[in-house]
Amino acid sequence: MNAIALSGITFVCIAGGALFGMFLPGHHLSTDEKDVVRLGTGLIGTIAALVLGLLIGSAKGSYDTQSTQVTHMTSSVVVLDNLLAQYGPETNDVRRLLRRSVAVLADRMWRENSSEAAKGTPFEASAASEAFFTKLQQLSPQNDAQRSVQARAVQIATDIAQTRLLLFAQTSNSIPMPFLVVLIFWLTIIFGSLGLFAKPSTTVFCALFVFALSAAGAIYLVLELGQPFAGLMQISNAPLRNALTPLSP
Repeated sequence: MNAIALSGITFVCIAGGALFGMFLPGHHLSTDEKDVVRLGTGLIGTIAALVLGLLIGSAKGSYDTQSTQVTHMTSSVVVLDNLLAQYGPETNDVRRLLRRSVAVLADRMWRENSSEAAKGTPFEASAASEAFFTKLQQLSPQNDAQRSVQARAVQIATDIAQTRLLLFAQTSNSIPMPFLVVLIFWLTIIFGSLGLFAKPSTTVFCALFVFALSAAGAIYLVLELGQPFAGLMQISNAPLRNALTPLSP
């Protein structure tokens, strides 16, 4: 389920809880009963606020980590291309394969979160990347400088592959669904208690609508940050795609 659908369900649950509480006979409760409800709601509200804050912090940290990994991968691709250029003109075919593999890499990274079916597929290296790595290892260095450049190029290519595998392992949202269900349940209880002691009026309806929308927006923010390669807040793929200029024929 995508972030928009889940946040929409959250909004419906919270708003429904507020409306349900508003039409319960809360005005007829005694003072002691009202105090018990308020104290219990305050406890749940404190727990929900702490949990929601931790979720946002964790999702933002995961988003920043993967963004840094993409930036590191982009810089590694540029360094790798520069090394191959230093090796000599005989690496032009390898550099063209590198450009092709980078395009395929970007396509796969930003497409894996576009459908639920793709999430269950195992990771497989693309044909372009395998051809590049094979061609890189088949280079025949003629001196110590070329041997050093080839060794560094192989190491950087391996590091890029490892980073890619790490990013693939992080494609699914790290927030368990039962965790979100419990949080939504807490928010529904809190809004139900808000409506319990409020008399129905236009002002109250508008205020509860804004509050419910804000809470659903927080859930949406958490879910969006947990999917950095899809949705409205996805990491830009332009730097990786434009990292290497085309080689002249």
